[in-house]
Amino acid sequence: MGVIGGNSHLNHLAYDCVIFGFSDGKLKILILEYFDTGLFALPGGFIRIDEDLDEAVKRGLSERTGLKDIYLEQFYTFGAARRNQTGEMAAILKANRSDLSKLGWILERMVSVGYYALINAEEVEPQPDSLSDSCKWYDIEDLPKLIQDHEEIVNKGLSVLQDNLDKKLQGVNLLPEKFTMNQLQKVYEAILGEKLHRGAFQRKMLGLGNLERHEKKFSGAAHKAPFLYSFKH
Repeated sequence: MGVIGGNSHLNHLAYDCVIFGFSDGKLKILILEYFDTGLFALPGGFIRIDEDLDEAVKRGLSERTGLKDIYLEQFYTFGAARRNQTGEMAAILKANRSDLSKLGWILERMVSVGYYALINAEEVEPQPDSLSDSCKWYDIEDLPKLIQDHEEIVNKGLSVLQDNLDKKLQGVNLLPEKFTMNQLQKVYEAILGEKLHRGAFQRKMLGLGNLERHEKKFSGAAHKAPFLYSFKH
């Protein structure tokens, strides 16, 4: 959440972000562990009174990842009345010795706008915020228990990404600028959670018309060298 103040931020509105990364053939998500609580959460934050919502999210993600050019997609708004009734936010503020006379608004009902981001996990050294002990990558199949409705946010973000994968993957940086068809297939398999037929996948990708083929990637015998591809802009 970073540095916050009741007089400088919009009350009752926040954002939470599912930051997807890809590394070692696995889909990963960036998770914060709050100081001295054992509580885990998605990176999120609040919006300054004079700040656009998208700019607030970009600012927060830049602070967590060090990246400026991040693909972001707003995917859902979470407004259940029970969101802030779990007592977890009070425990987080208490552990950080926060002044509740100034920050009590955080314990009131909070509507959160969900975003997802796609980045190359191998290019990022995550940074915790001022209320957190750590900010680390977790395999999507091995996430810790998350606070409030953050598991629901993860599941919804993944579902939206899966439904729009062919369109959303183009131009984002889950992969290097140039990649092999095998690397691209591994990203698809990690996001979809299933194995894909190599030949059918290659035909589908080439049929979409959004890939540009480059020179082969030589790593041994010439006849085994795969072509490199990039997304057309």
